[in-house]
Amino acid sequence: MAPILTHTDKGIYCAAGDFWIDPWRPVPRALITHGHADHARPGMGAYLATHAALPVLRHRLGEIDAEGISYGETRRIGAASVSFHPAGHVPGSAQIRVEVAGEVWVVSGDYKVEPDGLSEPFEPVRCHHFITECTFGLPVFRWQPQATVMAQVNDWWRANASAGTVSMLGAYSLGKAQRLIANIDAAIGPILTHGAVEATNAVLRAQGYDLPDTIHWTSDAGKPPRDALVIAPPGALDGQWARAFGTRSTAFASGWMGVRGIRRRRAGDRGFVISDHADWPGLLSAIRDTGAENVYPTHGYTDIFARYLSSELGLNAQVWEAEYGGDDAEEVDAA
Repeated sequence: MAPILTHTDKGIYCAAGDFWIDPWRPVPRALITHGHADHARPGMGAYLATHAALPVLRHRLGEIDAEGISYGETRRIGAASVSFHPAGHVPGSAQIRVEVAGEVWVVSGDYKVEPDGLSEPFEPVRCHHFITECTFGLPVFRWQPQATVMAQVNDWWRANASAGTVSMLGAYSLGKAQRLIANIDAAIGPILTHGAVEATNAVLRAQGYDLPDTIHWTSDAGKPPRDALVIAPPGALDGQWARAFGTRSTAFASGWMGVRGIRRRRAGDRGFVISDHADWPGLLSAIRDTGAENVYPTHGYTDIFARYLSSELGLNAQVWEAEYGGDDAEEVDAA
């Protein structure tokens, strides 16, 4: 029997249901794991995503033919049975399970296994074949607990506020920014946001996600409060909008801040190591919990990770190259 899912030049394809998962080129029918730009692209004939992901997709892609599905709901598409399961990556993110004639494949999309208090927590899905990201698929990547990193952010912000210096924190506008807003100590001072972050906040608040109050700050808003924490996309921290804040301390929140060269290149005062992707232990635990004997790394340190899975864990691991960048990659390189 032919594989249930195949790797094509447009993306991951299911012939039994005639659909693609997170395709990177226009196709008639796309199943989408989450709303980040590298996984949810414009130009698809029709989209299917979780109800929780749809508002962000519509916000980012405009008028699209899109349908929602609940977590755990099974839908028949052609000869395939499809369901979406929490990935823990960002609000609304999902792994996609595809079953045909008793054979089960799961496409992870992006995921993390540590609950963040905002996104729907990751749920392992048993399968025979697991297509997984490995953005941080090296043993060196091991995250500290979220509470530890949030305490570091609070200490930095509190010290700056006491010195009358605005704290400016670069974080991806979907997921990372809201995770920070939901978990930092909002009693330290006001939280100001760049327009890209605030627009996403509004979409998520309208869905019922609980976020503390934030203030959309524009370049003509006058003199900002000196005890403020400003959250903006990394690319905005070097431009005219950021310069309007005057004296400021700049930091970045990303898993890549654990890499000294990248942290130095960003030239911020601080780097907080926090990612919405699984670290090395998280990747291995997620794969183990699927029970899959066949694993396909798609983006990240794919070759190294696949060799480890094969040589050390005895799995059938094969790299599937994909045109996904990962949100943390965009955090580092955004312009």
